[in-house]
Amino acid sequence: MNIKLEAIEEFLKEIFQKDVKLISVEGIEIKEGSLKGYGYGLPIIITFQVEKELKKAVIETMRTDRFGHEYKADRFQSLILAYESYNKLPKHAKALALGYFNEEGKLIPLIKFGEPFILVEFIKGNLYYLDLERIRDTASLNDLDIKRCISLSKYLAEIHSLKSEDKEIYIRRIRELLGHGECIMGLIDSYPTKSEFYDENFFVKIEKKLIDWRWKLKKLMHRASQIHGDFHPWNIFFIDEIDFVLNDRSRGEFGEPADDLTALTINYIFFSLQRWNKLEGPFEILYQKFFENYLKLTNDEEILKVLQPFYAWRALVVASPIWYPNLRYETRKALFNFINNVLETDYFDYKSVNSLFS
Repeated sequence: MNIKLEAIEEFLKEIFQKDVKLISVEGIEIKEGSLKGYGYGLPIIITFQVEKELKKAVIETMRTDRFGHEYKADRFQSLILAYESYNKLPKHAKALALGYFNEEGKLIPLIKFGEPFILVEFIKGNLYYLDLERIRDTASLNDLDIKRCISLSKYLAEIHSLKSEDKEIYIRRIRELLGHGECIMGLIDSYPTKSEFYDENFFVKIEKKLIDWRWKLKKLMHRASQIHGDFHPWNIFFIDEIDFVLNDRSRGEFGEPADDLTALTINYIFFSLQRWNKLEGPFEILYQKFFENYLKLTNDEEILKVLQPFYAWRALVVASPIWYPNLRYETRKALFNFINNVLETDYFDYKSVNSLFS
């Protein structure tokens, strides 16, 4: 990145709202031009004058690394946290400003910022969960239900065919599956401490099983693929018979394909359990067709050896008394049995799912 020296001076003027003169950068007298070959992670020491007062400061950035800073969003998160916390600790160097570099090398300040937001286009369509509610309530399928199921499985097969060149991102995604606040351990910590369905010992055993799964999966870096990351029926809008638009892609571009596969198919299980206490009738048909079509298109039989902890995560979501407080006893109990049993299977037989609910 090339940073024009006048851009630093402009940034300082905007921050201090006073006349500022840049004196030196890293002890080098200012001349016309720019800082050539500047790279993230290299601190820039600047000396400048604010009206008559001489000041010195350091522009600090972060380099991409494998320690949770792979995404630009990670680096923003880390620096925003630094900016908010530096000045609250006695004897700590003061944070003077927060900003970012645009593509032209200009320094753009973030001043008096509050909570972040994102502006996303409006999607005019029908959420897929409405189909699942209708199927549950009527206990019947139509031809369109089958077509939509096939369309969704085909889509996943297509996006998962793109593999990541950065194989180590897979290790991060498996680590996050267990430890991220939105994933397994974050969900476990959100559960009430006592329930008729589980006790503390249940979760201790689950977490120990998951450690074994982490060490098994983290070696499979060749599986790092393009994914959505939260491919469930509340994020899928059908805009006509089989065409759809997605919302809320989560946790980055690449990960384990089983993430998407389980996020959707757990809902065929979930809605079926609400009516039949097992995978039955129309939902069993959708479930089988989804798997059959996906495996036919991808030839990814290995996914049946890695999806178990992802199913445990997604089952923890739909079994949650926070997200779904009004589930019947039988439904929630079957989901907890599924969580425990699926982690015991080395090979997932999608044709015999019902054996995991008891």
